[in-house]
Amino acid sequence: MDTREALMHEAATMYYLQDATMETVARQLGMSRSGVSRLLKAAREAGVVRVQVREPGSGNLVGASLERAYGARFHVVPVRTPIAEHVRLDHVARYGAQLLQEWFGDGMTLGVAWGTTVAALRQHLRPAPLRDATVVQLNGAANTSASGLAYGTDLVSDIAAAFGATPEHFPVPAFFDYADTRELMWRERSVQHVLALQERADLAVFGVGALAGPVSSHVYSSGYLDEADKESLRAAGVVGDVCTVFLRRDGSWEDIAINARGTGPNPRQLRRIRRRMCIAAGVAKVSPLRAALLAGAITDVVIDEPSARRLARA
Repeated sequence: MDTREALMHEAATMYYLQDATMETVARQLGMSRSGVSRLLKAAREAGVVRVQVREPGSGNLVGASLERAYGARFHVVPVRTPIAEHVRLDHVARYGAQLLQEWFGDGMTLGVAWGTTVAALRQHLRPAPLRDATVVQLNGAANTSASGLAYGTDLVSDIAAAFGATPEHFPVPAFFDYADTRELMWRERSVQHVLALQERADLAVFGVGALAGPVSSHVYSSGYLDEADKESLRAAGVVGDVCTVFLRRDGSWEDIAINARGTGPNPRQLRRIRRRMCIAAGVAKVSPLRAALLAGAITDVVIDEPSARRLARA
């Protein structure tokens, strides 16, 4: 810790934890009051201090109700309504980024599933270097209309860079054309290396995809599925996906044909990871989120309050 970081920590400890006045902190540190104010502002911006403002009662109550119903922890983010969907997503992604920076530590492996929501989270990560940390990609990203590799690998690389971690990419398609091809690829040592890292992950972060909504889920809008695939999903009663594994409303997934060709971890495999954070923003995500919860894929949900209330009524 350098001298300025030590000063930020000392000032923040006195002011926020010991209830010292600004004048007392200034006197103790031999600084002016305005200097302390700038130091505390820098501490907040650097993440030394994290300030939360909670709306009284309502978000906490709905979160507690959902925790009892689904057995996962809910982090309910208050938002003003009406609100533009991209602004709602930004608020929820910002909160998710704060939690990720609290939970991801030295020596840990983080699994990341690409998607619109995780891309929004990436924008709010501040540099916080860790020791011996790894970020591993959870699902392939290539598709038939474009490689897709840059989207997945850039996202994983950017998140790894924020933590000074080692990125481990998964250079396979999001969906193979044939299930047999995936079985053969899964025998390759390079693929087995990535699969082993995924299995040993301490923490995972992902969103849920919805077949339709005001903010398009990347898997449905960027050439990963053709019309025959989408019709097959509708016929199977699919409501969305988690880590590009498709789910029905009741959380079932095993007999959905396209899942045999997918490359993301299924809910059973995700359950091997101790903490699994799903970020969901907007009422269009409520149905796939509920399905993922019923499948046991999630331990922690970050969600905006209006969507949480809709989930509570589902």
